[in-house]
Amino acid sequence: MADERVTGEGVTDERPPGGRSEDEWLPQPATEDIELVKVLHALGDPVRLRLLSLYLEGGEVSCTLEGVGLDHLHKSTLSHHMKVLRAAGVTATRVAGRNRFVRLRRQDLDGRFPGLLDALLKGLEAQ
Repeated sequence: MADERVTGEGVTDERPPGGRSEDEWLPQPATEDIELVKVLHALGDPVRLRLLSLYLEGGEVSCTLEGVGLDHLHKSTLSHHMKVLRAAGVTATRVAGRNRFVRLRRQDLDGRFPGLLDALLKGLEAQ
């Protein structure tokens, strides 16, 4: 389990067990600071819902345009969408050298808002 350090107002910086490593986690809200309004706002965009559907499959996803299947977007636009999801507490981003990998904070979100992700998944499947 990763160690969490508070780096600001309710923002944590996850570190792998044992402290420092080559991989770093970008700042994100602590689990108890994730707010439903911010999560819903972050997911209120079609591009971010598309990203959520990728993240719901599990594991880490590369942040490349090709990796997420959104090569029609500009790189800075994709970065913005990923930042909004991370700032809302929906995702966590790991930096490994020049690469970034995103994963859904499913356990944290299910703990805070039981059933929310399952309802969103059913809605995405119905489209």
